[in-house]
Amino acid sequence: MRFFLEHGITVLGQWTSYAELIGQVFALAVVFLAKYRTLWTWPVQVAATVLLFSVYVSAHLGGLASRQVIILLISVYGWWAWTRRRDPVYGVVVRRSTLTEVFVTIGALVVGTVGVALLLDALNASWAPWPDAAIFVGTVVAFALQGRGLVEFWLVWLAVDAVGVPLQIASNLWFSALIYTVFAALVIWGWFTWTRDAKRTLTTAPKPVTT
Repeated sequence: MRFFLEHGITVLGQWTSYAELIGQVFALAVVFLAKYRTLWTWPVQVAATVLLFSVYVSAHLGGLASRQVIILLISVYGWWAWTRRRDPVYGVVVRRSTLTEVFVTIGALVVGTVGVALLLDALNASWAPWPDAAIFVGTVVAFALQGRGLVEFWLVWLAVDAVGVPLQIASNLWFSALIYTVFAALVIWGWFTWTRDAKRTLTTAPKPVTT
């Protein structure tokens, strides 16, 4: 792994390690694969987490580094969950969140961000604890929702991108900032696609039998 951190190329006038370059390209591929609901989403995500963990540790971003470990665990769950929730025609079954799920998601984002930010600050694990924590918690929540096939995970990802771009720029991770910007475009595309598929799933679901 040291080789990938110490060697790299110049992208847009900025030196970028191979670890950051390959890790972010894989992470970008994950968003693309998720849009099409393919099981390859998860193994590619595992590869990305290993590379990006080393990148964020070297950049002293404890929250972003720690989230890679959580993402790895959730990726294993997501892979398992998607293999059990596949439709023979449309792939992984997706749906809109219920009102209760929306409130739980918002609560998890708010409470989680505050808690992680205070922890990062107390441990001096990040120079920017609040945005670092927001990205950490947002990523965990997004992957958890994605594993359950909930359309709203795309909106959480969009919020993560909004925080992530300026943080990556401030950390001199220019290539990562560019990737986050591309993420946003793919996220909007994925949101519309999953919303359409969720409506199709709802309309084609078998009606309950009444007597």
